[in-house]
Amino acid sequence: MFTGIIEEVGTVRAVQHSGSHSFIRIEAKSVLEDVRCGDSIAVNGVCLTVTQFDSMSFQADVMNETLRRSALGNLTNGSHVNLERAMPANGRFGGHIVSGHIDGIGTVTRIEPDGIAVRITVAAAPEILRLIVEKGSVTIDGISLTVAAVSDRDFGVSVIPHTLANTALHDKKTGDPVNLENDIIGKYIEKLLNPAADPAGSRISAEFLAANGFL
Repeated sequence: MFTGIIEEVGTVRAVQHSGSHSFIRIEAKSVLEDVRCGDSIAVNGVCLTVTQFDSMSFQADVMNETLRRSALGNLTNGSHVNLERAMPANGRFGGHIVSGHIDGIGTVTRIEPDGIAVRITVAAAPEILRLIVEKGSVTIDGISLTVAAVSDRDFGVSVIPHTLANTALHDKKTGDPVNLENDIIGKYIEKLLNPAADPAGSRISAEFLAANGFL
């Protein structure tokens, strides 16, 4: 589990994407302080498992499923990435509950000044947008952000100067892909309330809610 508060920006030093074996090696500092093989580190919001490490970098395998679902396949040598270690049991929820399991890829469509902040607009698929609510939480490349506006085509977030300066968002340009993760609470609620989203069928109906004092 993560919280979407980025610890540092790492740099890709090696990347291999192939049908048989894909991996990524990332130069880092803070996330290596107590690292062990088998630890989870979110890379641009994708939960990856450390398989090798030294004093300056760590390596993780990347499954084909991860490449299909995320924008990790677009990374090249020298790319900057957002890094966050899994939250310890005594840690703070500085952002929101983030699983590190990407729901899909969005595309940056606008970047514009917004007072002291920067407004970033991201186009996304309908299945992602339906779970995004104004003033709710969304994860963009592993960063916990508050939704400023949402439509049937895209959504916008306002990014404060601190976040822009301390994450890889400062590298983003119009047309760039970004990893998106919906609020996990919304996903569970949708499955419980929407029979079509649950192959087993939902037993919750208006009659059930009324009988139990919710209507």
